[in-house]
Order: sequence, then structure tokens, then C-alpha cells
Amino acid sequence: MNIINEILEEDGFYHIYNRGINGSQIFDNEENYLFFLSKFLKYLLDYVDVYAYCLMPNHFHFLIKVKSSVINNRIDNPNLKGLHSSASIVSKQFGKFISSYTQSYNKLNNRHGALLESPFKRIQVKNEEYLKNLVLYIHLNPKDYKSYKFSSYLGMISVSKTNLKREEIIEIFEDVENFIYLHENPPKFDFKF
Repeated sequence: MNIINEILEEDGFYHIYNRGINGSQIFDNEENYLFFLSKFLKYLLDYVDVYAYCLMPNHFHFLIKVKSSVINNRIDNPNLKGLHSSASIVSKQFGKFISSYTQSYNKLNNRHGALLESPFKRIQVKNEEYLKNLVLYIHLNPKDYKSYKFSSYLGMISVSKTNLKREEIIEIFEDVENFIYLHENPPKFDFKF
């Protein structure tokens, strides 16, 4: 199936990721990272739960779960198909989020055109083992993951208020100690993107 026509299914877990055109940088400074996250919250927090994320200078990763209430609470027009159907609302919101960030970034940097590859990439997560390894993979993107500010790792081991589904992730790892241990001693990954 063409990725553009793929619907992000309710209650489905997805690895959402993308990178700058030709691997170019998409974040120049701390304000860019913070603005990107604020746009994510604005456009997507009502539609998805966030289980992990990491923003790197030239790419990003999100592990999300589509909220069931998003699609169930929308009135569908049976004549609308593909991206025009209400079932594609989450994909539309991701598009708005990416477009909003790109427009702001372009204005600040006196540039025009696409910033990120299109369409954004998504892989459905179909089992708990894959989900667990994906959390590790996402958090271990930066070499300094224990102190990296633009990842959910620190939010997972903290007790501070968060929008992350921290308790659900920690439960998958059994406890915080095992979560930390597996980050320090990760399995060999065999992900293909």
C-alpha cells in the first residue's frame, strides 16, 4: 500500500519518523527544538498518546498510539475516501504540524520549500517486544542519551509531570531500574527504515 494512503488506525502504535531533505539539519538551536515540540503538542496531543520521542539535529522519532476517541467521535461522510475520510484525521494533523514548523523555520532562516522529506514515515508496531526495543532505539539515538534534553528518556526516569505515557512504558520494562539497565545494556537492534 502507498504510504500516503495508509491510515493511522485507532489504538494502533506507530513509529513516526522523518529527516531533513538530503539529511540536512532541521534544528539550528534550542529554540527550534522547543518550538517543534510546542507545535507537536498543539496539533497532535488531542489525537495521539506519546510513548517515546527523540529530536536529533537532522531527524526525529516519535512512538505514538492513536487515541480511539479521535476516530470514534468524528462523523464520517461515506463519500470521502483515502486522506479525505475522517479516519485519516491523524495523518492530516501530522501534515499540519510538519507544515507549521516548516513555515516558521523557513521564515526565520529566509528560505523556502520543503524542510523534511515527504511523506513522513510510519511503521505500525505490532508486538510488545518490538515496542520495547523501539523505545530503546529511539532513546539511544544521541550518544549522550542520559543528559540529552530533546528525548523522552529523562522524562521516563523522572517523577515530574509529563504528557508521556511513562507508567505504561515503565510497566513494559517491569520497573525503572530495568528500564535504565536495558538502556545501558541494549540488545542488538535489527531495525530497517
